Amino acid sequence: MTRVDSTASRLRAAAALPAAVAAAFLLAAPAAAQVAPADLPYQAAEWLQEYIRIDTVNPPGNETAGARFLGEILEAEGIPYELVESAPGRGNIWARLPGGDAPALVLLHHIDVVSADPDYWTVPPLSGEVRDGVIYGRGAIDTKGLGIVHLAAFLELHRSGVALDRDVIFMATADEEAGGYLGVGWLVEQRPELFADMGWVLNEGGGSTVLDGHVQVAVEVTQKVPYWLRLTTLGQPGHGSRPREATAVTRLVAALDRLRAHEFEARIVPAVDTYFRGLAPSMPPEWRSRYAAMGAALREPGVARDMLREFPGHYGLTRNTCNITRLGASDKINVVPTEAWAELDCRLLPDQDPRAFLAELGGILGGDVAVETQMGFTPAVSSSETGLFRLIEDVTRKHFPDATIVPSVIAGFTDSHFLRDLGITAYGYSPFAIPLEDRAGVHGNDERLSIENVRRGVRVMSDVIRGWAVE
Repeated sequence: MTRVDSTASRLRAAAALPAAVAAAFLLAAPAAAQVAPADLPYQAAEWLQEYIRIDTVNPPGNETAGARFLGEILEAEGIPYELVESAPGRGNIWARLPGGDAPALVLLHHIDVVSADPDYWTVPPLSGEVRDGVIYGRGAIDTKGLGIVHLAAFLELHRSGVALDRDVIFMATADEEAGGYLGVGWLVEQRPELFADMGWVLNEGGGSTVLDGHVQVAVEVTQKVPYWLRLTTLGQPGHGSRPREATAVTRLVAALDRLRAHEFEARIVPAVDTYFRGLAPSMPPEWRSRYAAMGAALREPGVARDMLREFPGHYGLTRNTCNITRLGASDKINVVPTEAWAELDCRLLPDQDPRAFLAELGGILGGDVAVETQMGFTPAVSSSETGLFRLIEDVTRKHFPDATIVPSVIAGFTDSHFLRDLGITAYGYSPFAIPLEDRAGVHGNDERLSIENVRRGVRVMSDVIRGWAVE
């Protein structure tokens, strides 16, 4: 197998240049050896290991290092690309295969990953180590694995030389894990011409899960509304040896305890109802009738508690949620602080009025707490009644004949919301079949993706791209 070798001196020289100049410098350099098309699914697994080893933990991101790695592979294939930075070290890269006049298809993933505590992993989180045919590392699923599969399928299309009826764009961006405002959000504002002919996007957000031996494929069409909030309480400062009736800290703790004890009302919106009904036949027997009529099931005693324990991701689609994720107060143990603060990651149902939610939350927290919105948006919905969605169904059933395939809503958010706001149809689609227990590694410990999933994922994604872009 031919490997794409790094040219260390060239990369060091490019690193010292501004991003736009660096991109041109890399494009002008001699190309590395190509990879035979038949080898691409196998090479993809090695590329994923290398990609994981590049530290793009956000913060600070350092996505430019990942973008240069991707650029070197594109260069080896003779494919022009652009690499720009939204801020120092925050690189975004894209390449385009030209075709006809039909709206372009975009293969999108993010380069940045969340942090990982090595004390709780069985391998170093950025090692890309292989154990029993499985690649371990932060980003293996979210989303470096998807990005490498996109890249290999993109290269396969390029190497085939077939005529395309639309442009196909490979795009890798910064900052998704912190909101995307230095990635896709920045590109939408600063480079709007990139999106003028885009009509279709394949991105993260979909879930292809193996549950009791059955593959469930959820194609994401919309998502809950993220509302990130900062809470602040005030109080009289002083020495830690002097007791007080109330302090900023005790006021905050009391408010957070009220939030912890509060149960937001369960409500099944139409998109979630469609999703659950589609999943029902493939759920464990005791859950099938519940998923077929979840609104009624949640009124039964104990069902919500059982769902939270067994299917927490689905539970999150049945109501508004708030997780307490960060806390802060005094910087010294013997100082009672003037101010205490906490941050909440709240996710609202797609049709929730944010003002009504904030009013409800204020009533729970009480009048001592100031609430500041740090981020929030309203996501649009991509229709599942399209030719691309039907193609995804057909290709998926080719590779997973007995799979359940349904349009889905996700509790998290992705960069797709920036594109849906522009009227672009975006689907979260995963070409993998990931065991349910392995999904816990996303933003958790021992994130991993099997080599088999990578290799098959290249073939699945190639079939989707060819089916939608080849004349």
